[in-house]
Amino acid sequence: MASFSSRVLVVAVLLPAVLGLVYLGGWWLWVLAFVAGLIALHELYRMTRSLRPLVLAGFTGLALALLGAQLGGVAWMTGGFLVTIALAFVLKGISETRQSMVVAIATTVLGVAWIGLGLGHALLIRGIPEHGRLAVFTVMLAVFASDTAAYFTGLAIGRHRMAPVLSPGKTWEGLVGGTIVAVLVPFFALYHQHFLTVGESIALGVVIAIVSPLGDLFESALKRDMNVKDTGRLLAGHGGMLDRIDALLFTSVASYYLIRAFGWA
Repeated sequence: MASFSSRVLVVAVLLPAVLGLVYLGGWWLWVLAFVAGLIALHELYRMTRSLRPLVLAGFTGLALALLGAQLGGVAWMTGGFLVTIALAFVLKGISETRQSMVVAIATTVLGVAWIGLGLGHALLIRGIPEHGRLAVFTVMLAVFASDTAAYFTGLAIGRHRMAPVLSPGKTWEGLVGGTIVAVLVPFFALYHQHFLTVGESIALGVVIAIVSPLGDLFESALKRDMNVKDTGRLLAGHGGMLDRIDALLFTSVASYYLIRAFGWA
């Protein structure tokens, strides 16, 4: 009960601020993405500290990837991200640790690719001409609503575990409940908005329904590999920042390219 109360309190305090910054977009949203990204990347590197990630290279790559997304789109974002590899190599070369160079650089680059590019694509969705605000709100709402629906459906009627090794709490019944909500949210949010067609809205919902749980399971796999339960305690009952945005990181990428394939970016 205490955990549930803390979850509600965190949502009540932070959600209006997050939604406000997303609504404003521009550099306001960039600051939100940058702060959330720094915290999430710090959590990941702390979780994988035994692998000796090059933290300075990771933070620099994150900042450059997000700046690239804000200033120049996909090409500049990719260029900013690629700086991570070169900088990680240089820092590893002058360090005195004996950890494998391959492992250290791979861990560093993984963090920036996962978190930096995931948040960068959220910025790209918000930057879609005319419909960016509607698009990013729809994707975010679909992700968080489907996650909530999956949780409560699994809690109420869940009997068959979906991934017992990676995430014992997830059930196939919960996946079905989350999928229904993930499809319905874009359909109703985009209905008669002169943006996506009905078929395109449903396709977006299907993609979110598939990719969102994969993002969640990906983080669960990393945590299990590193033998940790939560990435942090920053958000009380929600765990760490990475625990909260894991599904969005995968979904932002998939949603952006699907919307772009429909001719809107």
